[in-house]
Amino acid sequence: MERAVEYGLSRRRHTIMYSHIHIDEKSRRGHDYVSILYADDGTVLEVVGGRKRDDAKRLINKALNPIQQANVLTLTIDMWDNFRDAALELMPQVRICHDPYHLVGHLQDAVDSVRRREVKGNDILKRSRFLFLKDQENLTAKEQIRFDSIVKTNLEVANAWRIKEEFRDIVKAKSEHAQMFILYLMWRQRAKAAHIPEITKVIDMFDRHERGILNALKLDKSNGRAERMNGSIQELKTIGRGYRDVERFRIAILFFHGGLKLHRDL
Repeated sequence: MERAVEYGLSRRRHTIMYSHIHIDEKSRRGHDYVSILYADDGTVLEVVGGRKRDDAKRLINKALNPIQQANVLTLTIDMWDNFRDAALELMPQVRICHDPYHLVGHLQDAVDSVRRREVKGNDILKRSRFLFLKDQENLTAKEQIRFDSIVKTNLEVANAWRIKEEFRDIVKAKSEHAQMFILYLMWRQRAKAAHIPEITKVIDMFDRHERGILNALKLDKSNGRAERMNGSIQELKTIGRGYRDVERFRIAILFFHGGLKLHRDL
């Protein structure tokens, strides 16, 4: 596999220009992470150990030559500052986009935190966690009746859930930049006015990354393909029962998901 990947990387065309790329992290074992750079179609371009700023710079430099770096227009990442700072240092022209579905995930976590806080004094919330996690269209008739009874209450979790759903609607909308900006600011104002501590904490985090959020909403950029590939990499990790070191993990990822020509006859 190592020889095949080495051959495939030597044959990879360095004249291909990638206007949009993704960077994501993946746990190799516990808190031992690798950083992965994807092309827009989900192809893995390179993998390095760690997720610090220098690791991210090493990742970009290994995957892309200076001409390729200069032609990248947008980069989708989560709100990990090390990825953002490394990218902007090497590619100052790039527009950072924070994956909207990661943002929804932060709001979903906040809703669950509110539910756990309120369940202690409200029996109606007992065993309701998966009602809030499921998409509405996937609820059974019985689950829908129970969920509706919760949402109609004055509990903060019901309001937090509505705030999360309103943001999902903005993510799904296909609007002009000016309108998207207004929708987001109106949503932020309503969310802040709810005075729900867990939601306020998320809004404060969004405020620190507002430009990247608005870029993602305007340009309709997400980590969707990279996230799907992340699932395939998780399967590799499971089948391989872990990897002794980062390099072995890297070789396996590139062998199966690097889009490489692995043999002269292929």
